[in-house]
Amino acid sequence: MPDSRQHPPAAAAQTLQSVRSLFDIDSDLLVPVFTERDPHVPDIDPAYRFNKDVTLAILAGFTHNRRVMVQGLHGTGKSTHIEQVAARLNWPCVRVNLDGHISRLDLVGKDAIVLREQQQVTEFQEGIVPWSLQRPVALIFDEYDAGRPDVMFVIQRILERDGKFTLLDQNRVITPHPHFRLFATSNTVGLGNLNGMYHGTQVLNHAQIDRWNIVATLNYLPQEEETQIVLARVPAMNDEAGRQLAAAMVAVASLTRHGYAAGDLACLMSPRTVITWAENCQIFRDPALAFRLSFLNKCDEAERPMVAEYYQRCFNEELLASQA
Repeated sequence: MPDSRQHPPAAAAQTLQSVRSLFDIDSDLLVPVFTERDPHVPDIDPAYRFNKDVTLAILAGFTHNRRVMVQGLHGTGKSTHIEQVAARLNWPCVRVNLDGHISRLDLVGKDAIVLREQQQVTEFQEGIVPWSLQRPVALIFDEYDAGRPDVMFVIQRILERDGKFTLLDQNRVITPHPHFRLFATSNTVGLGNLNGMYHGTQVLNHAQIDRWNIVATLNYLPQEEETQIVLARVPAMNDEAGRQLAAAMVAVASLTRHGYAAGDLACLMSPRTVITWAENCQIFRDPALAFRLSFLNKCDEAERPMVAEYYQRCFNEELLASQA
């Protein structure tokens, strides 16, 4: 990561635009939009469908510099939701996955050997946190509830809206850029792996959770909207037969989610898996085979008959017993 003192951030010009025109939400809110796109601005996905409440929460983060966490089950598109809002605001985004290998040095920075005028010298290389703090960038921490405790306390320093960041090795205090924004996504709200589905998540310090100004929940969409997303992702299915097939696939996914909520299943089908199933249908030309390869084989063997029954209910045909 380059030293920010050698590459000062460019001036950030913005205009105010209506939420109604940008996101088709019935609101008089105005949001800031950068006049120029940066290489870090995500590409616009025209097929993406915004959840109203979550969109307004994210927009509050961008407009009023609120710290926003988006929580939800896997495959609901939490990170993509933030990115697609940023894409329409022309706001640069950087995503960091807080897996178990991310260390304090990765976030803060460390001494590294570099080549200067044909000489090897040791100099400090900024981590992603000080680099982002000094720029008009939205920093997104993915898998926030999987971060190691020693790493999380580094982040806690910048959760305050005007929180300054101290680089101890450099004797520097960094004041956040006025257009720096901070977001996070997580499967839990810091309570750990309560239901056994999210191994690797941590119980987070409540003082840190308390510093997030807004916590939005992104649940699975209604079946009709999810069907439209599948059709948008796999345009080859967008005919009468394809629409019926996509609706049946989403119905199966919905049954697995109800089964999970009732404690009958240990895994559920996310929208991501439904799209994968639809894509595999185009490869194998067999919805049943694609279903087995996309989802059924991920399930516990004892639960497969029940999942096969869900399939039978929605498709009115049996999966072969030997394969189910």
